Amino acid sequence: MPRNKIVSSGRAKAAIAAVLAISTSIGGVLVASQPGKEPIPAAVELAVTKLIIPWEGLVLKSHWDRYAKIWDICYGETKGIGPGMTKTKAQCQAMLMERVVNDYYKPLTKCIPGFEQKPLSLQATLISGAYNFGVIGTAKRPGVCKSTAGRLTREGRYREACVALTAFNKAGGRVVEGLVRRREMGDAQRIGEAELCVSGL
Repeated sequence: MPRNKIVSSGRAKAAIAAVLAISTSIGGVLVASQPGKEPIPAAVELAVTKLIIPWEGLVLKSHWDRYAKIWDICYGETKGIGPGMTKTKAQCQAMLMERVVNDYYKPLTKCIPGFEQKPLSLQATLISGAYNFGVIGTAKRPGVCKSTAGRLTREGRYREACVALTAFNKAGGRVVEGLVRRREMGDAQRIGEAELCVSGL
């Protein structure tokens, strides 16, 4: 259960409205239009700009994540990352957007029927969660698809799904205060996942 009361906020509603303002419907899916680039799902834009980038932070040289016990770079990228690697900010942003679309958004559309038609804020929160703790996960630690939040989303119990994601607040077997803030109501500078999630229902 969350430690903090999960409520909608003006800043989260404004973040959702900003993405909706640059989005259009193509094939029934809201996409963010970027001049000269392939349109990306609006939920990916919202997840990346308002949840993933602010909480992951930018690191241009690979470093060792002591909790996950793996090398990462950019905005928490771990795929194919080892010691001594460097990237530019532009490379990091392009890599992040491509990875989120292909490795998180698309798989979620397969394990949650009608994912693209779910509330935008819920989609974005599930994407952010998947980026942080996996789409499928393991028997000990399920990812979004096998989680209670995934099941509640499939059942149409959206607010309960938003709250269920707050359970993913541990690293290395212990509760981490930064993950509590990320999963719940954020902090002074950053929107929390549950905060964003319920603000768009």
